[in-house]
Amino acid sequence: MGVKIKGVRQAQQNLNALIGDIQGRKAARAIQSALIIGSSQASLYTPIDTNTLINSQFRELNANGTRLTGRVGYSANYAAYVHDPNIPQNFRRSTAQKEFLTKGFEDTRDVIDRTIKKEMEL
Repeated sequence: MGVKIKGVRQAQQNLNALIGDIQGRKAARAIQSALIIGSSQASLYTPIDTNTLINSQFRELNANGTRLTGRVGYSANYAAYVHDPNIPQNFRRSTAQKEFLTKGFEDTRDVIDRTIKKEMEL
């Protein structure tokens, strides 16, 4: 004796859409957390003279289809000049370093990896 059930296909599609949405939100949250951790460490290494550079830091998260891309940067015009290791400078701040943005993410790589793993767990 067979029983006909209606709506199974639609229920499966709705479930897949829900799972995809949850995974998308988890991935976005994981990347945002990684950006916050790395940019916070980079802020410690950023040279401060007039606070223009540190206040120009930005974070953005772009979604292009299924690809999520996070970006941290500085909008001040002279940020690349200060970041360049080939240009010698003396900094007032004791924690300031050249390549502050790169080093901020490198130094927190293990924390970022743990955070992403934790955020993506079901």
